[in-house]
Amino acid sequence: MEIMDKLKRSSIGEGCAVYFRRNGGMLIGLFLLCIVISIRSPLFLTQRNIMNVLRQISANMFLASSMTLVLIIGGIDLSVGSALALIGVISGFLLAAGVPAPLVVLCCLALGAVIGVINGVIIVNTTLPPFIVTFSMMSILRGIAYVSTGGTPMRIENRNFINVGTGYLGPVPLPVVYMGVIVAGLFLLMNKTSAGRHIYAIGGNDRAALYSGIPVKRIRFSVYVFSGVMAAVSGITLAARSYSGSPIFGTGAEMDAIAACVLGGISMLGGNGYIGGTLIGALIIGILNNGLNLMGIDSFWQTILRGVVILIAVYVDYIKNQKKFVLKK
Repeated sequence: MEIMDKLKRSSIGEGCAVYFRRNGGMLIGLFLLCIVISIRSPLFLTQRNIMNVLRQISANMFLASSMTLVLIIGGIDLSVGSALALIGVISGFLLAAGVPAPLVVLCCLALGAVIGVINGVIIVNTTLPPFIVTFSMMSILRGIAYVSTGGTPMRIENRNFINVGTGYLGPVPLPVVYMGVIVAGLFLLMNKTSAGRHIYAIGGNDRAALYSGIPVKRIRFSVYVFSGVMAAVSGITLAARSYSGSPIFGTGAEMDAIAACVLGGISMLGGNGYIGGTLIGALIIGILNNGLNLMGIDSFWQTILRGVVILIAVYVDYIKNQKKFVLKK
């Protein structure tokens, strides 16, 4: 029994060491960012603000969690922001028609899956680049959201539906609970299952993965379906929190999701990355936005600063990949 306890403690310690090696730089950067903001604004470290930050990043993290898998397999999904908007609009229409809130949630999740299916079918069965396919879908979905509403937000008053995005589990907002469950599930998937290993293999070399007997098309298809479902989850919670479904929701959300992934160390070349890094990336973006707001910095400057941070992260990723390429040669 004592030997087993020692092994367990050593494995936990080793796992923590590996995690810090992977994300140590980002963790230090996140810590320093928190210190700077807390010095400039005493409101930052209050419990209310911390929960507010976590609630705000949850919508981005839903998209970034699936984007992590998409990027690891060497793909990209630019349609998630528009899918988010359309899901919110559809939820507003269904609730206005008197459909019960639980059924509305199921219908929206199903619609998100259908969007993912369309993306996945086209991508795995043609040679069209995922960028072009999902960019086209982004335009189509956003257009449908605008046409169906005339550009006017759909007001939501169903209390049961609103509670999905505004309710609490004890002191913790429900969207934060959803985020925790999804991150934990993806951690187990990527680190403890053969499906996770297959995803990394496909991103590393899809041809070699195919020759190894891995069902490349099926896994790639499943990843895009999951991306559509996560867009639906984000759209549902955002509509519930906002008491409305609007066609302008999610504008630029795909870029925020990609930014969280890149900041979290996900390689744009595929085959490398971890969900824990994505979570840190989403936290950096969320805390940066929150801190700049608390310090009263103009929103235009916020956009510039966020772009600078993302550019630095992409450059660091480029340098790391250049070093790997040199070592392989």
